[in-house]
Order: sequence, then C-alpha cells, then structure tokens
Amino acid sequence: MTLHRRQFLRASSASLATTLGASTLPTWAQASGKGRRLRLGLIGTGMRGQVLLKALLRRDDVDVVALCDIEPIMLGRALAMCQSFKKPQPRIYGERGDALAYRALLESKDLDGVIIATPWELHAPMAIDAMNAKIAVGCEVVAGISLQDHWDVLRTQQRTGTPYMLLENVCYRRDVMAVLQMVRAGMFGELVHLQGGYQHDLRAVKFNSGDPAKPYGSGVESGAKAWSEARWRTQHSVRRNGELYPSHGIGPCAMFTNIHRGNRFTHINSFASKARGLQDYVGKKMGTKDHPNAKQSYQLGDVVTTTLACQNGETILLQHDTSLPRPYSLGFRVQGTDGIWMDLNRSVHIEGVSKPHAWEDFQAYQDKFDHPLWKRYAATAEGAGHGGMDFFVVHAFVEALKAQAPMPIDVYDAVAWSAITPLSEQSIAEGFKTLPFPDFTEGRWQNRKPIFAFGDQY
Repeated sequence: MTLHRRQFLRASSASLATTLGASTLPTWAQASGKGRRLRLGLIGTGMRGQVLLKALLRRDDVDVVALCDIEPIMLGRALAMCQSFKKPQPRIYGERGDALAYRALLESKDLDGVIIATPWELHAPMAIDAMNAKIAVGCEVVAGISLQDHWDVLRTQQRTGTPYMLLENVCYRRDVMAVLQMVRAGMFGELVHLQGGYQHDLRAVKFNSGDPAKPYGSGVESGAKAWSEARWRTQHSVRRNGELYPSHGIGPCAMFTNIHRGNRFTHINSFASKARGLQDYVGKKMGTKDHPNAKQSYQLGDVVTTTLACQNGETILLQHDTSLPRPYSLGFRVQGTDGIWMDLNRSVHIEGVSKPHAWEDFQAYQDKFDHPLWKRYAATAEGAGHGGMDFFVVHAFVEALKAQAPMPIDVYDAVAWSAITPLSEQSIAEGFKTLPFPDFTEGRWQNRKPIFAFGDQY
C-alpha cells in the first residue's frame, strides 16, 4: 500500500464516518482489514459470470451470499459451482425470469458489494441501482451504451460515494504489467504513440445452434433462437457501427500514459471498413446461404480504427476487428523517444541497449521487470481465467473494498474508456469527424496522482 493510498484511507474513512455517522455507514464501510470477510452478490451467472464466480469461490475472504440470473440453466450451473467448492448455498433471484429480480437482491441488508456480469445494455442501470442502494460495484466491461449512460453512472457514484470499479482484466496481464514497470522506469523515454485493440475472431461467439451444451460455433442462430452471447451480443453488430469493445486495448494504454492522473483524452475520431465478414461466415463458411442471418445487413464495420489524442501530446490507436478470420491479438505497441515494445512479435527495442535496427526477444525484459503482484501471486493465480488475469482483477476489487481504499480502476476510468464506443459511433455517423473528448473529471485530472499497481498489494 503506497503512502498516498494510506493517507487517502485515513482521510476518507474519517470524513465518511463524520458525514454519515457510524451507525448509518453502508456495510462496505463498517469494517476493514486483512481479516475481514466480504459478502458479495453476483448479478449474471452466464459464461463470463461463472468465470468471475470461480475467482470469488477460490478466495477465503469472500462469501458469495446471493446469485441472480433469469436463465435457470445458468443459475443452476452457478449453484453447482458453489457446491463443488463446498460453499454455503447462496440466495437465488430471477429463477422465474423476472428481469427486475436483481433489485430484490439489492435490497439485501448483508451485501458489501455486487459483481455485475450481464449483457452490456444492463450494466449502467444495474450499477446505478446498486450505488443508490450503497452497495459497492464491480462492473464487467462496458460501463454503458449511450454517452448519457456514462454521465449517469458518474453522477450517481459522485452523489452516493459508493465504490465502483470496472473489471478490466487486461490491465493485469503479465506482460502488460511488466511494460508498465518499464514505462515507470523510463525505459522507453518520453511516450509518443501507443496502440491496442480487440482483434479477436468472434464469429463462433456471435452465432450458435441455441443448444446450451454447444455455445460456440455450433450453428448460425442469433437473437432469441440462440444461446449465451449470441442471444444478445450479435445484435450490437446488426445495429451499431463503432469501437464496440474498447477497454481491453485502451485500459493498459491509459495506465501507461496516466490518463486522469496528469493527462487526459482530448479528441477522438473513428473510421469503419465495409461489413462483409458475418454475412460471409453464415452464408459461405457455414453453408447456409438461405438462412436469414446470411441475408441480414450488419452495420458494424469489420475493422474499426479509432484514434485518440491526449493532453500531453501522445496519440493512441485502437482497432476493433471481430468479424473476420484472424488469430487473437490485442495489438499492443508502446513507443517513446528511447524505444518500442510490441506484443504481437513479443519484442522490444531499446536504443543504446538493443542492436541498432534490431528487435530483442521480450522475455529477458519480462523477467527483469516482472511486476511485484505477479511475483507474489502467480502461483495463487494459476488456473484462474484468462491466464490468471481474472484472479488479479477480482483480487484488486476485493482488497480495495476491504481496505476502503480508492478503486484502482475507478469510475473516471470506467466512463472514459467505455464512452469511446458512443463517441466512435458518432464520429463514423458524422463522416469520420474528429470530436472533442468529454472531460469526465471536470479538471480533476490535473491534480490526481497515479495509484494503479504500485507495490504488491493489489
């Protein structure tokens, strides 16, 4: 725990106690410390929710006391997971298909926090309801759909003071955290340009047969006839055109450049290619040219390229590429006056250290700059989702909440990273126009100090 984090903890805890009175403190603020057990609920027990549930069940400082989902099969799988970990059975909500059942969960008097892992369009209203109930929020990406959603989430957090963290796991990827150490050590000199994105063939995620046992690539159904993500996520490709999933790419880039902590985004523009991949997949690759989804018009360009300008002069390029055949890559690049790192070739070049005009393998740098968090928790994280990243993002939420400390990926990060989506849609719709980027901090970025991932606490 860094010094400024300790100072914040003492000041904010005293202020909160004075303002509310000890007897009226929300449950997350009534106690703190290493021995504290958190009582958490999970809203959304689908494929992603179950990954997060596993990360929670592996911990000895968390009690999962409530689960909510309107899909009985997924709710049943989540309960079975709790049983397999020999945990007490949580209360369940939504088993009868009531879309507002989560509100009954939020009426619980014993909840310290809630994890939200539902379809994107539900994140903002659920998070707002939770914060209004003074229940801390760990929200899966994205924070909202419309630009107004993001302002509403921010204003609710500011008004209620309820902790809110965006659960962006890629910020905790091992190589990304090593590069963060290198950035802070000045290995790249002054940063000039960064790249990232979401380059991931999701065609088999956006379509399936509707069989719960075969959620990926088993058919060409989407919407009501499909299962899991194909039931809701594909519709975003049908009706929207923009950078639909920015946080995996922008999260690490924002941490490298201290966004909201001495820097901020100032401008954004986006371009979209034509949309061909999804129709081609359904009609040709799957051999179902007469299926309605092979004739469906998809608005989402197959490759969407977004550029952001920063107050301190850096540019950041993001690419969203989920409808064409390609291996997975987030396409990271960090480039400064003294060197460059690229994740795709797992290579680095540091001027004066590397041979001129030659790449070095990144592994030696990975070993030297391995982040203290990974050194401490690598064995514990083994077997967690996404190569261990899911352990770290859940760990950060839990530990920050226990300590009543600022969330390491806070509400300003959440709304700015996620607002890239509606802003990119607006830019494309207005002829690839460059737009001013809202300052969600309203000037606070000038005095806020970096807090993310200093030391080995969280």
